[in-house]
Amino acid sequence: MAERKKGKTLYLECRAGISGDMFVASLIDLGASQEALRKGLESLGVDGFDIAITRVKKSGLDACDFDVVLDASHENHDHDMEYLHGSEAEGGSHEHGHEPDGHGYEHTHEHGHIHEHDHEHGHTREHGHNHGHEHDHVHGHGHEHSHVHRGLPEVYAIIEGANITRRAKDVSRHIFEVLAEAESKAHGVPIDQVHFHEVGAVDSIADVIAAGICLDDLDVDEVIVPELWEGTGTVRCRHGILPVPVPAVANIVAANRIKLHVTDVQGELVTPTGAAIVAAIRTSDVLPERFLVEKIGLGAGKREYKTAGIVRAMLIDAE
Repeated sequence: MAERKKGKTLYLECRAGISGDMFVASLIDLGASQEALRKGLESLGVDGFDIAITRVKKSGLDACDFDVVLDASHENHDHDMEYLHGSEAEGGSHEHGHEPDGHGYEHTHEHGHIHEHDHEHGHTREHGHNHGHEHDHVHGHGHEHSHVHRGLPEVYAIIEGANITRRAKDVSRHIFEVLAEAESKAHGVPIDQVHFHEVGAVDSIADVIAAGICLDDLDVDEVIVPELWEGTGTVRCRHGILPVPVPAVANIVAANRIKLHVTDVQGELVTPTGAAIVAAIRTSDVLPERFLVEKIGLGAGKREYKTAGIVRAMLIDAE
């Protein structure tokens, strides 16, 4: 059997952090097949979402935006900025200092759950995300949702049943495994008892599997991520007010020795899904001394910070 030709090398510049939707958008901008992506996501056997791929301007730069659009029964508003950062109306005098951020962000915070929630947000979806969930509960801010909490076995079954390549399935499983381990540690429960709605949510599943599909379509073998730029301050979730980086992100970067560069941006730039993607696919944190940039892709976030809310992905050639 002929040996497979070496794949491409991807360099991720994450100076505005990273979230699942920002990463996927950057790969689409690099040329990942939108047709393959749509067909793969349509084969998941999961209802309640559609995807939208558009062009947006971030700090004047033309970038790709990838959005998982949830239907009314799956939409979750825990990602609303008022809830995330607190509001006087809700007694949340929680100084956040947050400019709405430009990411999409998932937010989830954290949530692996055991039934609480994450709020992904970037988007107001990553955003806006999350969630379908079985058993109604009131979130304390006027939103009642029905949430389906999926654990790893349920998520793995969805991945295995999808009409996507083996390589795309393996990448997707690895990302979810990283997320599950981080949430398990954050909440002090065995990994098989973690039922997150960050990880189990429809939009999170779509983001992660989209990442696997796009990486496979671009034939990426090597991924270089020198560091992740993160904000500071706090975010609010069902568990209370948490520091940035949130627990799941802190656990992921610690376990995988990912360098953090903390900025003065008030808010969360790196989401759990974004950190898990980096941890699962990164093969090096060192750029070659010299390389050619073959192609550039810009993936947009959904919030607006003072820094351009983009992930810049480059296909490079060091030979």
